[in-house]
This record gives sequence, structure tokens and C-alpha cells, in this order.
Amino acid sequence: MAIVKGVLQLQGSLENVTYYKRRGSDQIIARTKQGPSKEKLATDPKYAGFRNHQREWKGCAKFGSLARYAFGGLHRLADYNLTPVLNGMGKNLMKKEPDPNPGKRSIRLSEHKQGLEGFNFNKKNPFNTVLRVGITGQIDRENLLATVTIPRIKTDIDLVNIQRLPYFRLIAVIGTVSDMYYDETEEAYVPAVLGLHGTSKVLNSTWYPSQSIVPGQIMTVQMSEAQQSLLTNEITVLLSMAVEFGTVGVDGETVEVKYAGCGKVLNSK
Repeated sequence: MAIVKGVLQLQGSLENVTYYKRRGSDQIIARTKQGPSKEKLATDPKYAGFRNHQREWKGCAKFGSLARYAFGGLHRLADYNLTPVLNGMGKNLMKKEPDPNPGKRSIRLSEHKQGLEGFNFNKKNPFNTVLRVGITGQIDRENLLATVTIPRIKTDIDLVNIQRLPYFRLIAVIGTVSDMYYDETEEAYVPAVLGLHGTSKVLNSTWYPSQSIVPGQIMTVQMSEAQQSLLTNEITVLLSMAVEFGTVGVDGETVEVKYAGCGKVLNSK
């Protein structure tokens, strides 16, 4: 690195030298460009390991960005970015492959279905600390059907309404995540079952006053027959649950409040 003095005031690149200003300084700094060229990275055998890593990471990123849709939009309640966590899970699943093939290892959540069970969408106020009742969830995998049993909720004891909003509702979601494989023809990672990767069915309860007693109930949510016909062993079925808070909108109807709520994956099968 060199500091440019005198009348020379250019910024940008000139042959193999880049000129730029550093934040907080008026001086122009000159630096030679580092690293191999794009052509070398793409073809040189020396960088085969780098290319394998890049190819697999693209697959993990694709897995994470699509898998979050199996939560049925409940990631909107998260207080942190879920996608990087799912990306990392994809990479860990690759490492578990029994016959490693660097650069083309599969992402098989179906072999480790419990990996997402209990996954919280919130770190600061996890689901079980906000809704303090013993909720249980069951999955009928063959019929892509989920049942959530919710005991009576006495809100002054069982519900932690941090923002003191006037209403809340319960949300149950059944969703599916497909394993992913490297496709030689497309030169990319693709879902084993495209029609069931990042798909979901959402069931919302009615809005309840935040100061009330809500009777015990059972919420049942099921995906379509067309989706059931696509089910294979390469699919992981998830049951997610959330509590979301709302307020009165400009038209007098109850509307959800952004980021007001929490959720988690109850079960996976």
C-alpha cells in the first residue's frame, strides 16, 4: 500500500493498481490488485478445492433461502435472520454424507429429521417463554396433516404480552422441505421434489383479547391432495407454531403488528 501525494487526484483502477480514499481521510491510497484472476479461479486445477467449496455453498444458500418458506411466513416474527442459520445447517448436512464427493455432496435433511425440531425463531423472547402452556403437536405424515392441542390460556398468567398490545392470535403451519442433490445437467443444486420444497399450509385462529381466558382447542391444518401425491422419503414434514400480537387498524379491523410475536418448530417427521 502507498499514499499518493502531489497533484495526482485520480480514483479507481489503472492497470494493476487501485486508487481509493479511506473513510475518515482525504489521502488517496494506491494498492496493487491481489489474488488470482477469474479465469484462474474457474479453470486452474490449483483452485479445484475453492470451486468445490463455492459450488456447495451455493447449494446451501439455495437450500436455506427456500427452506424458510416451510415455516409459512412465520420467519417474519423472528428477531434474527433465520436464513444464514439454515444455510449453515445445509453445510452441516453435507458433512454427514457417508460417501463424500467434494463439490457435489447432497443435502439430505430427511436423514436427520430431528435437526429442526424445537428450532426457535426468536432468541430474546423464545416461544415457550411468551406462551406458557403445554402445547403438543402431532404430524400425520402420510396425509400431510398436523394437529396442535392447546390447553386453556389464562392470559394474565400464561401470556407474556411484552408490547402490551390489545389482541393476539395463534398460528399453526404444516410445511415441507425437500432433500437437495447436485444436478450435472443443470450444474446446480436442485430439490429432489420441486413441488414440496419450501411449501406450507397456514391456519390462523381468530383474534383474542389480550386480557381474557381462551378455552382449550385443537387446531388442524392439512396440505392438499395434490401435494400429498408428491410425498416421498426425501421430504421432511415440519409443524410450526406461533403467537402473534395485533392492534386496531385504521379501518377498525384487527391487524398484526410487525415483529410482535414469536414462533418455533414444534415437530418434524
